[in-house]
Amino acid sequence: MATLEDFIRNAFAEDIGEGDHTSLSCIPASASGKSVLLIKEAGVVAGVRVALEVFRLFDPQLQTTVFFQDGQKVKPGDIVFETAGSVRSLLQTERLMLNIMQRMSGIATTTRLYADQLQGLRTRVIDTRKTTPGMRLLEKEAVVLGGGSNHRIGLYDMILLKDNHVDFAGGIARAITAGRQYLQDQKLDLKIEIEVRSLDELEQVLQTGGVDRIMLDNFDPATTRRAVERIAGHYETESSGGITLDTIRDYAECGVDFISVGALTHSVQSLDMSFKAVL
Repeated sequence: MATLEDFIRNAFAEDIGEGDHTSLSCIPASASGKSVLLIKEAGVVAGVRVALEVFRLFDPQLQTTVFFQDGQKVKPGDIVFETAGSVRSLLQTERLMLNIMQRMSGIATTTRLYADQLQGLRTRVIDTRKTTPGMRLLEKEAVVLGGGSNHRIGLYDMILLKDNHVDFAGGIARAITAGRQYLQDQKLDLKIEIEVRSLDELEQVLQTGGVDRIMLDNFDPATTRRAVERIAGHYETESSGGITLDTIRDYAECGVDFISVGALTHSVQSLDMSFKAVL
C-alpha cells in the first residue's frame, strides 16, 4: 500500500509537473513571507497532521505554528495554523494542502453530526469503502477524527459476503461455508460478515452459523428491531442502506452495534477555508 509520502509526492507531480511557471515568473527565489489557514465555515478541522507533512516534504525550511489540533471544532475567522518561509514554497504547497484539509475536514464535520445523533447509545457510526481512490486512509482517518469508527479498510482485512457474493456462490450456506474453508486453507485470521436482505435470509444465517457480524441491509426500523431481538447478542449487528441523519437514531435505538453510512465519504461537502498571505 502506498505510504503518505508516496501519496504526497504523486500529488505534487500531478500539480506542479515541470514547474510552477506562475510563481517562478513573478516571485523572486529569495522572497520570504507568511500565510495563515483561515476558517470560513464552522465545522471540525482535520488534516493538520497531513498538512505538516506536505510542508515538510516540499520544503523542510517552512516553519508552522499550530493553533488548532485535528478533531477540534472551528468557526469562521479561526486561524488553524500559520506557516512562514519561502513564498514560492507557500504558493506551491497551498492547493494540495487545502485540497486535503478541506476534504478531510468536511468528512470529519459530517461524521460529527452523525455521531452526535447517537449520544447516550452504544451504537457506533462507521464508514464504508465508498472513498476517493488514493485518499482512503486519509478519509477514514477523518471519520475517526469526527467521532466515527472505521469498518474494514479494504477487501483484504475482512470477508464481507454481500448480496452478489451470496448469489454467485449459490446461497447463504454455501457462501459462509466457502468463506470459513478459505480462511482455514489460507491460515488467515479474519472476521466474516454477511449481508442479509430479509428475515428469511437472517434465519438461514442463524441456522448456518460461523460468522462474526450480520449486516441488515435496507431493513426498516421495525424489522431491524425484530432482527436484533432474534440475533439476541450471538453476533455483532450492523444496519446499512440509505440511513440518513434524520433516521440514524431510530435505527440505533433498535440496538444494533454499528450503522454504516456511505455518505460520510462519498458525497460530503468540503469545509470552506483558505490559505491567506499575511502582508
